[in-house]
Amino acid sequence: MRPMLCLIPFLAPTAALAEAFQRPIPQPQTAEAELAYLAASLIFLAALIAVQWLVNRR
Repeated sequence: MRPMLCLIPFLAPTAALAEAFQRPIPQPQTAEAELAYLAASLIFLAALIAVQWLVNRR
């Protein structure tokens, strides 16, 4: 326990040496991301149409 008490003065000031927070800069949307979003939107739309078709058949 005593060796740990000797380390406390060395570990305590490390928080004062931390860098200031820098806000993250948002990245522009890439063409690949837009293509993936388009594909996901079309698949979701097809799923909604399929569900509507199945519900109407009942």
